[in-house]
Amino acid sequence: MTFTTRPEITGTFGVATSTHWIASAVGMKILEQGGNAFDAAAAMGFVLNVVEPHLNGPLGDMPLMIRPAGAAAPKMICGQGTTPAGATIAHYKSEGLTLIPGSGLLATVIPGAFGAFMLMLRDHGSLPLRDILEPAIYYARHGHPMLPRVANTIAGLTDFFREEWPTSYATWLPGGTAPKAGALFCNPELADMWERLVTEAEAVTGREAQIEAARRTFYEGFIAEAIDSYLKDACVMDAAGGRRKGVLTGQDMATWQASYEDPLSVDYHGWTVWKGGMWTQGPTLLQSLRMLEGIDLGAMDLRGAEFVHTVTETIKLAFADREAYYGDPDHTDLPVDTLLSRDYAATRRALIGDRASLDQRPGHIAGLEAWAKAAVDRAGRDLAAGPGVGGGEPTMAHLTEKRGDTVHFDVIDRWGNSVSATPSGGWLQSSPVIPGLGVPLNSRAQMFWLEDGLPTSLAPGRRPRTTLSPSMGQAPDGTELAFGTPGGDQQDQWQLILFLRLVHGQMNLQEAIDAPLFHTGHFQSSFYPRGTRPGHLMAEPAFGEAVLQELRDKDHEVEVSEPWAVGRLTAASRGTEGMLKAAATPRLMQAYAIGR
Repeated sequence: MTFTTRPEITGTFGVATSTHWIASAVGMKILEQGGNAFDAAAAMGFVLNVVEPHLNGPLGDMPLMIRPAGAAAPKMICGQGTTPAGATIAHYKSEGLTLIPGSGLLATVIPGAFGAFMLMLRDHGSLPLRDILEPAIYYARHGHPMLPRVANTIAGLTDFFREEWPTSYATWLPGGTAPKAGALFCNPELADMWERLVTEAEAVTGREAQIEAARRTFYEGFIAEAIDSYLKDACVMDAAGGRRKGVLTGQDMATWQASYEDPLSVDYHGWTVWKGGMWTQGPTLLQSLRMLEGIDLGAMDLRGAEFVHTVTETIKLAFADREAYYGDPDHTDLPVDTLLSRDYAATRRALIGDRASLDQRPGHIAGLEAWAKAAVDRAGRDLAAGPGVGGGEPTMAHLTEKRGDTVHFDVIDRWGNSVSATPSGGWLQSSPVIPGLGVPLNSRAQMFWLEDGLPTSLAPGRRPRTTLSPSMGQAPDGTELAFGTPGGDQQDQWQLILFLRLVHGQMNLQEAIDAPLFHTGHFQSSFYPRGTRPGHLMAEPAFGEAVLQELRDKDHEVEVSEPWAVGRLTAASRGTEGMLKAAATPRLMQAYAIGR
């Protein structure tokens, strides 16, 4: 057996794994007090808002995949809010923009994560809302140990917050001092917001009624009113270097609700894998599996150059299709059946050669040639190492790179309910703190284009084509799997690698996560300023110099990461006999899996 950085957690009562040890512990606490996986998941999500504020917040977005015990397939809860009524291409161009900024008020869409949590809790949870929010309220009010990366992010933004976003300065630098790594950090305004929301909800009787009352309070009550009031007058600096007002209103929030939908799926070597719809990047993983099923990966060294090269070239083709053909299916007729078909995959697989491709190559779909041409033209004019193509974490080099990443968690309870979710947006770099709420809005609108006629053209009422992408799978023996990672454009790359190692390498969850990772920034970044890096391949040094050199010999532009620096994967599974397993990445030294 291969040495792993920590054990694969096993048990029968419950498992909770996330990108922060406190959130994992809170998930286990909820299971211990009698809650189910849905209760635990929501509590974990709200705690992650508090302890990883540079990566997600209460006014962000989230695809939430759930699988109730005994269900034949998961359901997706769409917590991706849509664009405001005032979000038109004409208006954004009138503001002097050719790209939607990566931060500031014009980058925001309706906050969706909270609505998704409430829909899940109302229909599937078991505990009162106060029990779910109490841990987040505690850590916001009494403090949590400040992560070094959060402290660094705030320190790097001190002057900008002081001069441009004073509400953020007051929240993130209490008393005018940047928090130190490891010091207790409190957000009393956030604690007050959640406390008021719960108190108002408790004015009605019954668990489900209180949850619905909380949802209304968020989207029609004091929270929506605070957002509406601030955005009426606020005119703030954004990543494009201008001071601009937003277009989100309280009316926009009042008209939106989270919803259920069926995920997409493919079969692969006896497995079934489920991903979010075309409004996520999830189908790239499904397309990749369709291409790879015609290649004998089982004969390859899963830490070798041939495997890395083959998977990377597959990813490039899948993501070229993402750029051309993905978007909100509620607003555009998208070729999903073609993209996931074996016949189409065969034409794509034939393009994989023994050298790294430097071209953007969306597939040919009759009648949609204009979409493909637009994607290739965009990528050709945006050759830049922009944010979103690096290791997946915020950097301090420039204001436009002070973007956020994401968090992820998976939880399975003793009854067999499972949840996989990737909350994001509303990170502290994205937008000024809303007065009275202690947290900022999201910046997901940056994934739209200010060009007409595309599936990802900005228009009112559309979902952005998000990078957020939780996963579920089922093995040939019936074992159920929930997995995911933060990482923007890298999410479905790292998840693909994890899954392939589980299928072809007979690794356990921790072995598959610990094994060296890689990703490419070859295709168009989802994040402002939307750069491309043709031929780019980032790989961890643990592959060894011989493998890295072989990849260079295949024309890959190899960028060697710091040791243990790529990927933030977590995973959990449930066998047919009820055995639960979980694992979490050692990278960044903060993710943790807990179970018994």
